[in-house]
Amino acid sequence: MRIHIAADHAGYELKEHLAEHLRAAGHDVVDHGAHVYDAQDDYSPVCLAAGEAVVADPGSLGIVIGGSGNGEQIAANKVLGVRAALAWNDETARLARGHNDANVVAIGARQHSPDAAVELVEAFLAEPFSGDARHQRRIDLVSAYEASR
Repeated sequence: MRIHIAADHAGYELKEHLAEHLRAAGHDVVDHGAHVYDAQDDYSPVCLAAGEAVVADPGSLGIVIGGSGNGEQIAANKVLGVRAALAWNDETARLARGHNDANVVAIGARQHSPDAAVELVEAFLAEPFSGDARHQRRIDLVSAYEASR
């Protein structure tokens, strides 16, 4: 699977760790930055780039990482067609995919150990969208609102 990944300075080390893990697992990882540690960088440009890449690459998924994951989730969700969810445990990661058909997961590097973050990502990637009519209806309502604005 192709996975678009991005992080700011707070998530840089975790991004590198996750990218290495995902490549070793056979995934095609596209790194949208940051490409070097810079304590003064901003999360918005890299999260927007990752979100745009996910939308332009059907079937791919995205990961955005920062200190808390909150700003990264907000930024990614500004891209038309992105459904980014903040995962803080395995259950929220699975529900993001299963119920919300999320195509981007946000992770807080200061909130999770590298091993715990790997578990979140693995749970997110492994869970398919349920396709349940009630979940699809809700996604369609949000998409219709998004398209009309």
